[in-house]
Amino acid sequence: MPICMENEQKEVESMPNIKSSKKDVISSKIAYEKNKADKSELKTNLKKFDAALVSGDKASAEAAYKTAVKAVDQAVNKGLLHKNNAARKKSSMTLKLNKLA
Repeated sequence: MPICMENEQKEVESMPNIKSSKKDVISSKIAYEKNKADKSELKTNLKKFDAALVSGDKASAEAAYKTAVKAVDQAVNKGLLHKNNAARKKSSMTLKLNKLA
């Protein structure tokens, strides 16, 4: 994800005057974009699991389940989700998958 520093500097020039503060604004913007992309990917995986459940195909639902659980675990490691929130999501997905059988 290359970022043109000239454009970033132009946006930052009107806000803070201190050099380290300018860097903080840039790094927080980069982190925001990264977190936004990671959250979007997580939501996509969860939606794919729900779609697989609706289709009724057990094999595709199990494959989507594995992918979704892995995505939730990675989100916890990245700090996007709290571990209890992740546990609740995984438990809910497991119950839905078991109902399909």
